[in-house]
Amino acid sequence: MLARLAASRFLEIRQVFRQVKKILSHYPSNYKQSAVIPLLDLAQQQHGGWLPVSAMNASCNILFNKIIEVAPIRVYEVATFYSMFNRSKVGKYHLLVCGTTPCMIRGAREIEDALLKHLGVKRNEVTKDGLFSVGETECMGCCVNAPMITVADYSNGSEGYTYNYYEDITPKRVVEIVELLRKGEKLPPGTQNPGRIKSGPEGGNTTLLSEPKPPPCRDLDAC
Repeated sequence: MLARLAASRFLEIRQVFRQVKKILSHYPSNYKQSAVIPLLDLAQQQHGGWLPVSAMNASCNILFNKIIEVAPIRVYEVATFYSMFNRSKVGKYHLLVCGTTPCMIRGAREIEDALLKHLGVKRNEVTKDGLFSVGETECMGCCVNAPMITVADYSNGSEGYTYNYYEDITPKRVVEIVELLRKGEKLPPGTQNPGRIKSGPEGGNTTLLSEPKPPPCRDLDAC
């Protein structure tokens, strides 16, 4: 039994180092420090979608110090800066509410309150069934469609996760999204306002309704 476990562990370690070698092959030898982010992502995948301190310590001792020669403090700085790295356990669906100014003005706090109340958790807690967790992130670049959330979907495993944006969210709609995810339904990402197309104005364009006329001062065909 112990021999089988040892053999299985050995094969797992070999597989990890094959993945490390593949990641490092994307970088010139004098820029291998650039591999910190994908290597941390690999460590997160190996730990079920989050980065405990023990995982970072092990990664620092084996990978970063010996292979890409990065000081442990630099690794911790990266892991605590980027929201893609989870410093606590997350659910299969990790719901991140944007907390930057445009979303805050448009009701981000009410959306987070609706999520926490509906799920019965606090921020960065996981529901008892392990399905959901709620966090906060900063600007995701869809300010025109504020407020918004992103869903980090780990339902297919930590190696096959996806990030999907859901924009023009209301407290009612965010609860509906949770219940659709609970049923395993995959709703289309993007704006949740049926009156908008992508980032267009609600109700459609009111200006620029036809093709613009060419400038009268130039013969475009002669160009």
